[in-house]
Parts: sequence; C-alpha cells; structure tokens
Amino acid sequence: MQEKKPENAAPKNPKKANLLDHHSIKHILDESVSEVVTSRGYVEDVRLSNVRLLLGTVIIVIALFAQFYKKKFPENRDFLIGCIAVFDLDSGKYIVFNGLLQLIIYTKEKNAILFTYPPAGSFTSTGLEVSSKLPRFSDMYTLTIASADPKSISANKPVELTKSVTKWFTKDGVLVEGLFWKDVEALIDEYAKEPKKSK
Repeated sequence: MQEKKPENAAPKNPKKANLLDHHSIKHILDESVSEVVTSRGYVEDVRLSNVRLLLGTVIIVIALFAQFYKKKFPENRDFLIGCIAVFDLDSGKYIVFNGLLQLIIYTKEKNAILFTYPPAGSFTSTGLEVSSKLPRFSDMYTLTIASADPKSISANKPVELTKSVTKWFTKDGVLVEGLFWKDVEALIDEYAKEPKKSK
C-alpha cells in the first residue's frame, strides 16, 4: 500500500521554514517532494551524485598532494606545475575537474532535485527527473516531473505545477504536509497517466 498522509493530521515533527528565507522554504518543499516520490515506489538514482562526489574527491586529493608534497619549492616546481594544470592553487578555481562538474550541472542536473529508477513491476523503462524552481523574491514554487530519459519510447510528456507557497505553509512557517502531499501526488498521477490515443 502507498503511504498516505492525512490532510489534517498534525505531524510528529512538523517541518518549519523561515518564511523570510526562500532557500529554507525551497529546501523543505524539495525534501518533502522527494519523500512523496519515493513513497510511491520510485527508488532514487544516485549515479550522477556519485560521479560528482568522485570528482570532488579527486580535486581534494590533488590539492592535498600539492600542499603536502615532501619537497620544498623550487625543487617541487615541476610537480606544482602539474597540479596547477589540473587545479589552480592561487585563485581556488578548479580548471579541469571543476569544468567537468559545471558541465554535469549545466547539461544534466539543471534544477533537478531527484532522479529515479522506474518503479518495480512497471512497464516503463525510464525513471523520473523531478525539478523545482522558487525564484528569489517570489512566492511561486514550480515543480516539474519529466522522464529521466526524454528520448525513451516510454517517456511521458513533462507535467508542471506552479503554486504560491502560502498555500502550503502556516503563518508560523509550518508546512501543512497533507495539502502539499496531495498536490504532489496529483502531479505524479498526471505524469503517469496514459496519453489518450487519437482515433
């Protein structure tokens, strides 16, 4: 059975946001979206996150080698030049690996908060890409559900929900989870709905 949150039940640990901080609001909403999606049988696909972690680890290792190399300057000049080719020590800008990280973020992640595998027992071969936006100085939260592989034959059309965050939070900043879950589940159902075939 799918886990359903009662609309008016008070949660044990209510999620509270600072209503003056749009990052706090977006974080709580994004976290709740992930809970709703995974409660519907979708398993998170963390491969892209693992690639980013691996690249970050490589950057740190290179920096540590450059910092603690056993020879002093100028004896370690060639080694430092090699490290600088990969990692710009003076300005803190990562040349090669940071470029790869930025490429992943720009081309793959964009506003994505969650990638999933297809649900177990499903006929579809593609999972979901769930993304969100909450522009600065705006109360309009946009949630988009699309196929993780838009070129797949089993990919459905993306669906989108845009709503004011004031509909989901009390004046004290507590998220009314039942209302929010209901809206997110409706969006998931809309995405999963079979498209009508034209006669």
